[in-house]
Amino acid sequence: MGKGTIAIEEAVLNPDGLAWIGDSAALFNPGQGQNTPSAPGPASKHGLTQALLDIHDARLAQMDAHGVEYMLLSLTSPGAQGEPDPVKAQSIARGANDWLAEQVALNPRRFGAFASVSMHDAQEAAAEARRAVKELGMFGVMLNDYQSTTTGSGKKYYDAPDYRPFWKEIEGLNVPVYMHPRYPPAEDLQPGTRYGDRKQILGAAVQFHLDLSMHLYGLCSSGVFDAYPGVQVVAGHLGEGIPFNLWRADHWYNKPVKKATRPSRHDYSHYFKHNISITTSGDFNTQGLKFCIGEIGVERCLFSIDYPYDSIEEAQNWWKGVDLPEEQKEAVARRNAIRLFKLPLEP
Repeated sequence: MGKGTIAIEEAVLNPDGLAWIGDSAALFNPGQGQNTPSAPGPASKHGLTQALLDIHDARLAQMDAHGVEYMLLSLTSPGAQGEPDPVKAQSIARGANDWLAEQVALNPRRFGAFASVSMHDAQEAAAEARRAVKELGMFGVMLNDYQSTTTGSGKKYYDAPDYRPFWKEIEGLNVPVYMHPRYPPAEDLQPGTRYGDRKQILGAAVQFHLDLSMHLYGLCSSGVFDAYPGVQVVAGHLGEGIPFNLWRADHWYNKPVKKATRPSRHDYSHYFKHNISITTSGDFNTQGLKFCIGEIGVERCLFSIDYPYDSIEEAQNWWKGVDLPEEQKEAVARRNAIRLFKLPLEP
């Protein structure tokens, strides 16, 4: 097919992943079955698991039918981040990367991939990222929010100082990291906890952006981007809502009392204009996209779908009606992705 959109937050599941996805199936829809996703679209008819396992059949047919030229594929959340055992997490990541590289090789004109990594250990994560990029030809790394662990609080966040070797490697590899949401751990779903009595807000509608935005704010304010200014991070769902709060976040972060002690050199807007890009995945909001373009610049905004959790047809129908200037629309639809990920496609 000719030039179309490039979608970059598009989930898959390798057959070996059926075991761990089954363990976390109840979290996708508490009280419902694994194959009944909350989002409408193809997965509602064929089953979420089947849609995740498929790459070259129904997925590709829908891409052809609706004008998606290329997809960057990634192991569905939570992936290795959901495995508290370091050895098992590393096995999940390596197995998924090997499988996904094989799948992409079957049709590299239409598909590329993100690497999975276990984030239990920064050095191991850096080594697997390096293998995936250098040996398997992957275009970036997908991280599903915090890493589940068996000790301490049970969660590890990547703004911590011990993750600096990972970010250093990412800068050296010159590939982006996509920060993706995930569900909270089981202990946060017990009665009396943050989400235990509020299960109605779990998932994509509310909880995803609440939790991941905290992680993104932490990365921006930690000094990671000062130490490694070449690092590029991508956040879906129109930046998990952060662009709409940037003025207020900066207003208070730049107060003299904060500025004197904050760990980062700059405010949040600076990093959103130099180190963060956002996508439209699962947030087909024309006015919201226009606001983000005005707030952080068109070169920081990319198209995406979030298939199979959202519908290719719905995303493409929305995109066709978005009334941006042609130059901006081309940049968001494909040129920004080609540049950022260094994709082997014609601009």
